[in-house]
Amino acid sequence: MDSVYVKRDSSGDIVAIGREAEPGMAEAVAIDDPAVQRFLDPSRGAEPEAVAEALQRSDAELVRVVEDLTNLLIEKGVIKFTELPTAAQRKLLDRRQLRRDRKALDLIAGSDDNGDDRFMP
Repeated sequence: MDSVYVKRDSSGDIVAIGREAEPGMAEAVAIDDPAVQRFLDPSRGAEPEAVAEALQRSDAELVRVVEDLTNLLIEKGVIKFTELPTAAQRKLLDRRQLRRDRKALDLIAGSDDNGDDRFMP
C-alpha cells in the first residue's frame, strides 16, 4: 500500500503532504487514509452551496492577486499597460477608480482600513 509523509498542525489536522520524509514531516500515513483524502479533496462531502460559496470567495481573492500582479509587472517595466487588451485596461482602470472612491469614503467616514493597497491606489 502506498503511503505519504504528513505534517500536522496543533489540532492534528494535516497541513502538508510529501512523498519523502522531511524535518517536521516524518509521519507515514496510507494514501487512502480518510485524513489524507480530506486534505487532497477538501470539498469531498461538502454541501454544493458551501463549495459554491468557497469558490466565490476564492475568486474574489484571486482577482485581487491578479490585479496586484498585473500592476507589479507594469511597475517593474515587464509589461506596458497599453499592451493589455482594451477590455483588460478598462477593467483595471474601473477597479482602480472604485478603490479610490472607497478610500475617499473611508476617509470621510473616519474608517481606519490598514489594508495593503500598495499596488492599487
